[in-house]
Amino acid sequence: MKLALWLILLSIALTPLINRAAAGSLTINIINQQQQPLADAVVELRSPATNIITPKNIKVAQQQLTFIPFVSAIPAGSQAEFPNLDKTRHHIYSFSPAKQFEIQLYADQPEAPIIFDTPGIVALGCNIHDYMQAYIYVGESELVAVSDEQGNVHWPDVPAGEYQLYLWHPWQLESPNPLELPVLDIDQTERLGLAIDLSQRKPIAPQRGFGSR
Repeated sequence: MKLALWLILLSIALTPLINRAAAGSLTINIINQQQQPLADAVVELRSPATNIITPKNIKVAQQQLTFIPFVSAIPAGSQAEFPNLDKTRHHIYSFSPAKQFEIQLYADQPEAPIIFDTPGIVALGCNIHDYMQAYIYVGESELVAVSDEQGNVHWPDVPAGEYQLYLWHPWQLESPNPLELPVLDIDQTERLGLAIDLSQRKPIAPQRGFGSR
């Protein structure tokens, strides 16, 4: 995999040195091999010093025969709901080692959320609509996020310390696992740029007739 640090860390001190121990902020911008902003990339910061994890509750909807969002990122122990906003029923599943589950033919809202308690990458599919794909990245840390349409990930308040940086995208070339990058020492304002090569584009639901969704 070709992955480059294309922007050197830019550090701007926010407080005098005697106050550096509190926290800092981190902004990461991610681009693809065409130098375009890359959405749906996951960045995770791991540190032995921050082992307290607060679970999250998220929703992965099915709308217009598409999972929305395409990529989600949550810390281990979090749960997800899978509301069906389409007129047709869906049958979603995952065979991933990190979480295997199945919600058979259903409409509206499933009875209970799914808990994701094991770190790893969970690939989602629909047994009725094969082109439907999505991913849930289950992190070891609560500092895990997905890049937006501008390719940005931002944490405004990161506890000061050293963090191991991990980067992952569903269509990254070569290794399917998160890539381990250099350790970051965060105690002020940091800006970082990353580039990653992709093998394909996000799947798109085929066009259907009026009223079929």
